[in-house]
Amino acid sequence: MLHYLQGLLSALDLTSLLDAVLRVAAIFLCLTIHETCHGLAALALGDPTAKSMHRLSLNPLRHIDWIGLLMMFVAGFGWAKPVPVDPRYFRKPKQGMALTALAGPASNFVLAVLAMLISKVIYLYAPYSVAMDVVFSFCLYTLAPLSIGLGLFNLIPIPPLDGSKVLAAFLPDRQYITLMRYERYGIVVLLVLSFVGIGSSLISRGILGIYSALLSLIFG
Repeated sequence: MLHYLQGLLSALDLTSLLDAVLRVAAIFLCLTIHETCHGLAALALGDPTAKSMHRLSLNPLRHIDWIGLLMMFVAGFGWAKPVPVDPRYFRKPKQGMALTALAGPASNFVLAVLAMLISKVIYLYAPYSVAMDVVFSFCLYTLAPLSIGLGLFNLIPIPPLDGSKVLAAFLPDRQYITLMRYERYGIVVLLVLSFVGIGSSLISRGILGIYSALLSLIFG
């Protein structure tokens, strides 16, 4: 039994385990920031719904949808619990929904920039240690690209993604109602596109392009 346990421990790839833990942590952080900023934007525009339902929180357990989290590993994309928004509080409902929707992806791009800036500060000023090396790699190679990917993916104009609500702001009321009517089928469409692979290379190139541009800007 002792030999079996020793063999099991020796076969355990601690590096891969750490990578998986850090990826989960990055997903939690990206989704939490994304959803919280939806709620903050809605509150700023006059809608207190998210605040009243305690969704203006950095506690990931208030935002994580466990099936959506699993899909991020299985299908390459996922989702959190949508922040409740009541457009009746907005002076201009369609425009208010668009701004609230944009707050999520925008927060992900800002988070990516902050992650890269933290990495640069560590690179320039922090004395080397294993812990600092882990934080550096986490921010630069895990958190930043994942956050960019989440922000870019959510700008796709397919319901229920944020991009559809931005597009809806430019549509006449009849087309807007039609678009929102089919929102429930959007996840199925996205799953099919993901498994077939349609659009994945385009999104990957977009993530790489934004990541490379920010890297050049911040690290020079």
